[in-house]
Formats: sequence, structure tokens, C-alpha cells
Amino acid sequence: MNLNKSKDLFNEAVNYMPGGVSSPVRSFKNVGGTPPFISKGLGNKIWDVDGNEYMDYVGSWGPLILGHAHPEVNAAIKQAVDKGTSFGAPVEPELELVKLICGSIPSIDKVRLVSSGTEACMSAIRLARAYTNKSKIIKFAGCYHGHVDGLLVRAGSGALTSGIPDSAGVPASYASETLIADFNDLASVEKLFNEHQDQIAGIIVEPIAGNMGVVPPNPGFLEGLRNITKKNNSLLIFDEVITGFRVDFGGAQTLLGVTPDITCLGKIIGGGLPVGAYGSSAEIMECVAPLGPMYQAGTLSGNPLAVTAGLTALRLLSEPGTYNTLDDLGSYAEKGITEVMKEFDIEAKFNRIGSMFTAFFSGKNVSSMTDLEHVDTDRYSQYFHGLLERGVYFAPSQFECGFVSLSHTKDDIDITLEKLREVVKGL
Repeated sequence: MNLNKSKDLFNEAVNYMPGGVSSPVRSFKNVGGTPPFISKGLGNKIWDVDGNEYMDYVGSWGPLILGHAHPEVNAAIKQAVDKGTSFGAPVEPELELVKLICGSIPSIDKVRLVSSGTEACMSAIRLARAYTNKSKIIKFAGCYHGHVDGLLVRAGSGALTSGIPDSAGVPASYASETLIADFNDLASVEKLFNEHQDQIAGIIVEPIAGNMGVVPPNPGFLEGLRNITKKNNSLLIFDEVITGFRVDFGGAQTLLGVTPDITCLGKIIGGGLPVGAYGSSAEIMECVAPLGPMYQAGTLSGNPLAVTAGLTALRLLSEPGTYNTLDDLGSYAEKGITEVMKEFDIEAKFNRIGSMFTAFFSGKNVSSMTDLEHVDTDRYSQYFHGLLERGVYFAPSQFECGFVSLSHTKDDIDITLEKLREVVKGL
């Protein structure tokens, strides 16, 4: 595979950007090598500047559930561009999008749009503190909720990939307001509430963890969090930045039957453009300015390009059978990858919910961050590069999700499995 132009661009980029990238995991630091510079995407494929073609299972880290450059989404964006890119004022598609969100997500009566998932989680925590008049927040080891100061404590995703569980530049006094529990371990949560009585504003959790790889909740875990927070007059925050409109049209809370107090959204609701949102009951959202004392603002929040793209994408996703199709494709990929690993006696565990999946190179089931100690990241690097060289693009980290999209077919997955077989037999 020729990556000469990508290598030249990357060598130049390191002179102008930290690590040559705008987000750490893109640097390939964990898997080694030079990242290809992508020039275009269409459907389930992307092409780099050297002309190499890849079957894409990253999908811009999840939002491109319809595939790249979907014609209806692109047409809507082009039409919106002709009318202006940003006004810093209300626009009609913004109202249409939030009405759709409020009518689809069980926990949301009112919603505030922001420009990223990080902003959504940051604002949701501020809201929980404002509503409860308490200061401490519980998060779970391995769950990543954006690069918010108080949440970069035992975070997953890029922080985990880079071996940086805590970020420099975060004051210890601020991080001390964040308490760490173990995912899928209710006893660890109960212990924190006993130790910090009447001080905990809420719990923030990915209902399906997606930033230490895909880790589903154990039966009763989310229900237990719901009961604990109610008992202690605290709020339950679901970070559905990845899962919202990905695992079900109503998010993980609809799929799993547990309703939080506050929900954070992102990725898919922008149809591939930068956007985020947080929402809750009308009572809780009345704390948000201009109605209440909790201030949060954003000049580009609800901008016409992002809301138009998101509205178009969500309307397409609302068509009957969408999530059955995605689950069927995810199941097909799971079965195929599992069979290939068994064929060559490779120790691997496959975690999946719907169209989200991770193949962990481990002989042990992965249900918490502690289980990641047994994962073979060196083998993942070999797996990753073997597939990349054969035109298959997975996440450059063992601790990120893979995604199938509506643009994938079973024939596409079969082609991927044949290439996987070539790679795995050499591991």
C-alpha cells in the first residue's frame, strides 16, 4: 500500500499541530505507523490522498449511520448553505429538530442544543449541580464524557489509548469533586453514596459503554443506578452521545427500558456535522438560562447547517425496519468475526449491541475497565494494520467501537471476513 503523500502530509503536520493531529487517537500512536489522510467518502467507503480505498467501519466515530455523503443529507446541507451558514439567532429547522428529539427520547421534555458531545456532558453536570445544590459527581472508570476538566479522571477512549488516565492541567481540587466507581458494579456506587452522604449531585454513565470498547451493562446495573439516585435525591445522567439514535431511535434508554433524569446527545443528531444536546424534564430544564440561574451559551449552537443535516438524517432513520436492519448486520459481523477467530484459535471476545461492536483480544469477558488489563493491544495493532493494508478501516485503538452502517451489506461484510481471515492466520 502506497502512503507516500499521507506520510509527507503527516511529517509536515507535526510542525503545526500537537502530534500532527486535531484529536489524539488519530495519530496512530497506540498502533504505530502513519495515519492515512482521507480525501473523500461515499457510502461505506473512504479514500485517502494516495488513492487507496477502504471499507470503513469507523464512520467518523459513529455519526454516519447512513454512510458517507448520503445524497439526501448532502442535498439538504447544500440548500442550507445557500441561505447562510450561521446567524447566532433562532432558525426554523432548529425548532423542528428539537421537537423530533423531544418526541423520541423518553427522558426529554425540553432540550438545549450545543456544538459537541463534550459541551453536552459538561452542561448536564452543571445542570445536575444547579438543580440539586450538591457538588460531587460519580463517573465510571473507562467511561469517557469529553475533555471536561472534572471528567478526565480514569477516562476511557483516547485517554486510555494514550496511557493518560488523568490529564495534566486539571486542578486536583476540581478533580476531587469527581468520584470514581466501577462499571457494572453497584456495590462500588453504594459505597460512594455512603461515604459522601447528601453531597452527590448525580451519576453520569454511558448506558452502553463505548469508550473502552463496547461494554454492555449487566442485567440490573442501570436499574440499580436508577434506584440509588432516586433514594439519595440525586440525578441520573445518561451520556448517549454514541448510543442516541444509534442502538434505537429512542436511544439506549428505550432499548434497555431505563429512563434517566438528563440525557446527553451528539454525533448522529448532526448528520455528520458538529452538534450536541442535553435535555431533561421541563422542571429540571427551567434551571437553564434564560429561565433559571444555570448559565450556558453557544454562538454556533443550533446553527442552520448542523440542524438541517441532523433533521434530515433522523427522519431517514425513523423509517420502519431501520434498527432491525442494523442489528441484523451487526449480528452477521459478530458471527463471522467470531468464527474466523475460532478457526485460527485466536483468543478474542466479541462485545456488541446493535450496530456497535468491539473484538477484544482477550480470553476473558470484558465487562469493566479492570478486564482491560488482560487485553492484548500488541495483537490488536497487528490486526489493525493487517486489515488496513487490505483496505479495511477499523478504529486505530483497541478501546474504541466499530460500527456498521445502513450503507453496509452482508456481501461487504463477507469481503471483510475474507480479508480478516488472511490477517488472523498470520497472528
